[in-house]
Amino acid sequence: MHACVRLSAFVLSACLATVLTPAQAHDDDDELEIVTLSNRADLVSGGDALIEVRVPKHAALSKVKLKLNGRDVTGAFTANKSARTLRGLVTTLVDGDNDLVAEIDEHGRGHDARAHLRITNHPIGGPVLSGTQIRPFFCATPVPQAATATSPATNASGLTTVAIDAQCNIATEFKLYYRTTTTGCSFAIPDPSPGVSFLNPNPPTSASPPANPCFKPYTPGAPAPADLATTTTDAGVTVPYIVRVERGTLNRGIYDIAVLFDPTKAWTGVAPQAQWNGKIYYQFGASTGQPRRQFRPAPAWTADLQLARGYLVAQNSMTDSATNSNRVMMTETVMMMKEHIGDRYGPVSFTLGSGCSGGSINSNMNASIAPGQLDGIAVLCTYPDSETTGIEVGDCVVLVEAYQKPQWLALMAGLTPAQINAKKAAINGHPDQTGCHGWYNAFGSNGKAGNYVQRVVISNATGAIAAPGALTNNCQLPPALVFDPVTNPTGARCAAWDWAASIFGKTTDGLRALDTRDNTGIQYGLKALLAGAISAEEFVTLNEIVGGSDHNANLQAARTLADTDALKTAYRSGIVMSGKRLASTAVIDMRGWDDSALIIPPGNTSASTIPIHYVWRSFSIRDRLDREFGDHDNQVLWRYGRTGLLPPVTLSLEAFNTMDAWLTALKADSGRHSIEKKVRQTKPANAVDFCLLSSDVTQLTKVTDKAVCDADPFLQPHASPRQVAGGPLSENILKCQLKPLNSVDYAPVVFTDVQWARVQAAFPDGVCDWDKRGVGQRHVRSPLTFEDGPGGKPLGRAPSSREHESFHGRGHDDDHDWDDHDRD
Repeated sequence: MHACVRLSAFVLSACLATVLTPAQAHDDDDELEIVTLSNRADLVSGGDALIEVRVPKHAALSKVKLKLNGRDVTGAFTANKSARTLRGLVTTLVDGDNDLVAEIDEHGRGHDARAHLRITNHPIGGPVLSGTQIRPFFCATPVPQAATATSPATNASGLTTVAIDAQCNIATEFKLYYRTTTTGCSFAIPDPSPGVSFLNPNPPTSASPPANPCFKPYTPGAPAPADLATTTTDAGVTVPYIVRVERGTLNRGIYDIAVLFDPTKAWTGVAPQAQWNGKIYYQFGASTGQPRRQFRPAPAWTADLQLARGYLVAQNSMTDSATNSNRVMMTETVMMMKEHIGDRYGPVSFTLGSGCSGGSINSNMNASIAPGQLDGIAVLCTYPDSETTGIEVGDCVVLVEAYQKPQWLALMAGLTPAQINAKKAAINGHPDQTGCHGWYNAFGSNGKAGNYVQRVVISNATGAIAAPGALTNNCQLPPALVFDPVTNPTGARCAAWDWAASIFGKTTDGLRALDTRDNTGIQYGLKALLAGAISAEEFVTLNEIVGGSDHNANLQAARTLADTDALKTAYRSGIVMSGKRLASTAVIDMRGWDDSALIIPPGNTSASTIPIHYVWRSFSIRDRLDREFGDHDNQVLWRYGRTGLLPPVTLSLEAFNTMDAWLTALKADSGRHSIEKKVRQTKPANAVDFCLLSSDVTQLTKVTDKAVCDADPFLQPHASPRQVAGGPLSENILKCQLKPLNSVDYAPVVFTDVQWARVQAAFPDGVCDWDKRGVGQRHVRSPLTFEDGPGGKPLGRAPSSREHESFHGRGHDDDHDWDDHDRD
């Protein structure tokens, strides 16, 4: 079995096309074959597909004729005699099924042959497999347009024409820039757009470019600028440092593709320009959100290190976490982007993903939902996924609120502020109380379904809460369009699960999406109680008053209750990041200190204002790898204790160089081992865990002794409220199974009879049994397709032009480790 067979169904065709030479790809099978090179034949989008026809040795290439839907397209193909292939870009595919036929007619010589491939094309505006798109959705415009009562202010598209349809498709444009030799220049993008508040009645129409940009407009045909730089790629090609930026729309997002370019030459997918090394550097944007407006991508295409080496730099606003929290749609967008690049730029050698915070969420979730799309990821401020990151957000919200309730404040009477905050830290699992304040202020309202005025912690010392802002919503829509349970029950709902309703499904009345939020049976502060950090009375009172939220994210006295079907979908689809799936991806995780708003790293002058990127998260990912795959040898962890959230520049450079060497070696490994084993055996010698101690002023001395690293207060992993409640380091149990209360479990703590009765009342159905898997927790089945509805089904095998291998139906499950006892 070839290694490609072990890869995601998303990228099987591309793997076969790029890992093998055309001759190798069919030297064992002397028969006529048609292969799509940039994507599976059933997942094609945009009306075109790069095709390779593999011709038997006995046949003349000139005798091969190709027809698309009965129309001759032979002229679109170029012959490669040594490889015995024809390769060409087939265009004008219709939406839906297309028939591509290759025929050899040797006129009676006995060598006639025929191959047929069904190509299923999808609109460039999507969807392909993520299901029905959410509406309303408002397109970007060349210049921002003012908000009205029925439409939000629009964002600037960075393009000169308007959208031509409801999919927000805008004509593609190309611009040329050159890298200046001027020192001290700015890598900000040279053509920025203004930020536009969605309710702005008078939005700005322009934004100022940097005064001294590193990339300046280039005019072909004009004399070369005096400050035009040159660069030498990693393939040894020296060229003028000229970059072409392609900007267009795909899957309702706006994308940028930047690559070294020679304006005097053509570039096609069949004949790429030599300065591109075939590598993609894919940038994922940070934060999280679900606005109903089209945006430009957040990352800058001006990635000098990567461009100068010959990488193609790519991003799309639908792969930015701030503008799309539907993670299946995010992976779909990456798939469509890579297909477009393959069709128009040429075969891809490998793809390196990168991102911080929400960008790391998308990197890790892409590897889980669509393993094989990204060959490696170099991430920082890392989280595993949005769903289980939300566990801590939800816990912090209810705890921050509980700490301000009269019952808790009464227990704190007579204690010093330091004593009170020490109790909060013990319950929260963080170095101090400000970690939960960070979550509360940054994303505590992100699950709100309707309009709201955001509540925020206004004092880190006391945890006092206020609501000083204006009415807002997470859809970024005029308030009249947004859900209200009384006045507008069918209005647009604005929680992440509603944005991903095509994935999770809806309630039987169709009014809301199913969601995974739950804190039933959670014993907040359990380990703090057992350690003596809080008293029995404080433990009981906290769990009496903490409550939860309803499906609109409004606080309630009852605990939060998840929808079981949503839980199943989250696990099956890989939305809960799977260690089993991540094991096939090379990972370099760079982790700095962002655990407190009060404790300042030695190399910084100020503390974080939203301390939410905790050190323990990297070890949580590692724990999933160990538990689900058996080792974490594909993950390299580099910690740095002095510079805060972002790494020293030298470390970022080393991470890129190391990952480039790793993926280059991985793609050169032609052995028949599994992709997981190949990732591990091609890991460079310097790809080992280390830390840079906070006391190291130079941040150059690598320490490989984990105990020494863990002893550094700015490198030490802490915990979360859910772990303090007894949950695992993996933090991947969205909803726990319950067990009966047993006073023996609390030894040596002894409750009074009254306290025990109150504990029983607080947990009438029992408490979490962390020795059991979670409710709905099951084996990952990604990649799934949601084309036929929520819940998804396995994508199945890719279509083939060989009739005995063809699986045209969706839903064939070729993963056989599903056990009957895993069904709920």
